[in-house]
Amino acid sequence: MSDRQPPLKVAALGDLHVREDNAESYRELFGDISKEADVLVLAGDLTDLGKPKEAELLAQDLKACSIPVVGVLGNHDYECGAHEEVARILRDVGMKLLDGQSVEIDGVGFVGVKGFAGGFGRRMLGYFGEPAMKQFVNETMNETLRLENAMRQVRAKRSVVVLHYAPVTDTIESEPLEIYPFLGSSRLAETIDRFKVSAIVHGHAHRGRYEGRTPGGQPVYNVARHIEKPTGKPYALLEI
Repeated sequence: MSDRQPPLKVAALGDLHVREDNAESYRELFGDISKEADVLVLAGDLTDLGKPKEAELLAQDLKACSIPVVGVLGNHDYECGAHEEVARILRDVGMKLLDGQSVEIDGVGFVGVKGFAGGFGRRMLGYFGEPAMKQFVNETMNETLRLENAMRQVRAKRSVVVLHYAPVTDTIESEPLEIYPFLGSSRLAETIDRFKVSAIVHGHAHRGRYEGRTPGGQPVYNVARHIEKPTGKPYALLEI
C-alpha cells in the first residue's frame, strides 16, 4: 500500500483591498471556496488602506470560511501604520498570518513573507550609493533572509511559498516597465530556488499574468484578484 498522501486543494487569492465602506463583501466567495478547496491562501493587500476597521470587515467575512486560512500582508496593509493591529484582528478569527514563519497543514508546509521591491536580474538594485538607497535594498535582503530561515524550518515534503511581491518577471508582464522595480525582486526567487517547493503564489501586480517559473523551474502563480485564472473565478485552485 502506498503511503503517498492525496493532493491538497489550495485556493489562492490576493489583493482583496477591503474598503471601509464595505462596498464588496467576500462572504459568499469564501463560502464557495470552502466547498472547492482544503485551504485558502491570501496573498496580501487584504485591506485597501491598512485600517483596523477594514480588517474587522474582512474578519467578519472570513467567518464564512470553514477551511484553514493562511496568508501574508501586502504593502496596502501597512499604509496607516496599523499593520500590527490589522494582523491581530485577522489572527483573532483564526487566520494563520505568516511573517517569516511556516505552518504545516495536512502534510503541506506553508511559508510566508510579504517580500519587497528591488528589481530583477541584471537590473536589480545593488547595495551602493546613498544611505537611503542602501536602506531600500536592505529591506529586500532582510525579507529574503527571513524567508530562507522560515523555509529551513519546513519538514514537509510538499510546500507552498506565499508572497505579496513578485519573485519573477514572468507574472508581472503587461505591467508598465517603469514600475517593474517596485513590483518585486529576483532576490526572492534566488532564495526559493535553494529549496524544492510545490508552488509559489503572489499578488500585487494587478495587470500581470497568471503563471511563470523561477530560474530553477519552480512554478509561480500571480493570484491577484484581477488576474484571469484557469478557474474562471477570482481565485486560483492548485493541487499540491
